Amino acid sequence: MNVKETGVRGLYELTPNIFEDDRGFFFESFNQERLTEKGINYDFVQDNQSFSKKGVVRGLHLQFAPYAQAKLVRVTSGRVLDVAVDLRPDSETFKQVYYFELDAVKNNAVLIPEGFAHGFAALEDSIFQYKCSNLYHKNSEGGIRFDDKTLNIDWGVSNPIISDKDLELPTLEEFERNFLN
Repeated sequence: MNVKETGVRGLYELTPNIFEDDRGFFFESFNQERLTEKGINYDFVQDNQSFSKKGVVRGLHLQFAPYAQAKLVRVTSGRVLDVAVDLRPDSETFKQVYYFELDAVKNNAVLIPEGFAHGFAALEDSIFQYKCSNLYHKNSEGGIRFDDKTLNIDWGVSNPIISDKDLELPTLEEFERNFLN
């Protein structure tokens, strides 16, 4: 497994070494030792999986301390545009948006540290899996609207399918005013 630094503190792309032959393929989807070599030491305590139809946008989601979560995200079927937004006020990359295309052919993954909002758009019908460094806690969840004008995220889908819950999320300006001050 290759662990690629993105230039953003704590944000990494992971790409497995895939071994293929006429029977199929094999790869390691997770290897704690490879992460530890890079100084990454999360204890993942919960695994989640979702299915999204083509055109679905989920996010932008996060959890607040003390239930903040780092996430290791990947696609096991299909293809998504994965989006991470740095919401760490002390970060040099505060409010910057990062894009990764995750697909079930490349089998790449992204490690998103605590303090980032996260979402994705299903570019095809997709199964999305992710490991979390903390348990889900309903009263600690938060997020930012997918169509926030300041972030200006290009989700790569026309006519996105959005949940009612995600449509009620605050703008970045509202989020900053209510949660970061």
